[in-house]
This record gives sequence, structure tokens and C-alpha cells, in this order.
Amino acid sequence: MRKFIYLFVAVFASASMFAQTTWKVDQMHSFLTFSVKHLGISFVEGKFDQYEGTFTSNKADLTDGKFDFTIQAKSINTGVSMRDDHLRTNDFFNTDKFPTISFTTKSIKKVSDTKYVLDGILTIRGIAKPVKFDLVYGGLLKDDGQGNQKMGFQATTTINRFDFDVAYDPSGQAIAKDVTINVNLEFAKKA
Repeated sequence: MRKFIYLFVAVFASASMFAQTTWKVDQMHSFLTFSVKHLGISFVEGKFDQYEGTFTSNKADLTDGKFDFTIQAKSINTGVSMRDDHLRTNDFFNTDKFPTISFTTKSIKKVSDTKYVLDGILTIRGIAKPVKFDLVYGGLLKDDGQGNQKMGFQATTTINRFDFDVAYDPSGQAIAKDVTINVNLEFAKKA
């Protein structure tokens, strides 16, 4: 009987953490990064420094979850200011005309206890395309130091930059067409 009561309390607590819950991305503990092959022999890595995002879910298994993200394209950062300035031009992101990159969820499918497939729409340069991420659920906890509830995810995918009209070097010999996106996210429950 005692085991049943503990199980009931654990299930109830887990369900109540998700009921009508919206989570806001914690930018101090999250990273939106990418890498692309350069000259066929090495990789250039970069990140976006300014973004906002939420995750909303009503179910403890996350399958009804919805991610919504908006990234400020001008915040691209590869650690080389001359390259970053070039990436902001029409050769790449054209950030004056297309200031944001966005992502919204279509569906989340559970594969195992912590692994999911995240289907959504990624919009770059005003072009919206379906994208599939491998999503890993890192878990849920209460931050004892702050008293906040936190949740973590990691998502990875590879896109073809030409699909979004990021067509500089159309041969793909100097800058590869495939771009790997790695997203590490920590969310805090919104009050």
C-alpha cells in the first residue's frame, strides 16, 4: 500500500509539473550552435547570441509539446568579426531584410525514455521548410538554490543551406552545403 501511495504522489507531481505549463529558455545555460565544412578539410563553427524561446506541454511524456523560437540573425558569432559581417550580407543571411530566424513545432514523437523526433518548420531568409531534429530529453528538476523548476533538451539536425537560399559558393567546394545545427537548451518554468 505504501508503494502505491508513493507511486501515486510521484505520478501526480510529474503530471502537475506539466499541466498547462509554459517553459521559457534560460539563455545563460543554453546554446544555439552550428558547424559547416570549410575547404573540404576542416569545420567552421558559430553560434547565435540573441534568441527567445518557449516550450509548452500538457503531458508528462512531452508528445503534445511545442517549441517556439525566434533568433536574431544579426547575433551570429563565429569569433571572427570580418566573417560575421559577411554572413550578415545578402551572400548569406541578409539580416537587414530578414532580421529573424524562427522555428515552430509540428509534432514530437517519442522513440524511447529520453529520445524523441521533433518535426517542425524552420524559417531562414523568409523561406519556411520542414526540418526534423533528433531530440534528447535531459530531464526535469527543481533548482534548490533558486527554487525554480528546470528542464533540459538537446536537439541536432543537418540542413542544406541552399534550401533556404543561403547560396554563396554555389559549388559547395569552399563552404559545404550541409550545415549541422546543435541546440542545447535549458528552460525555466514560467510563473
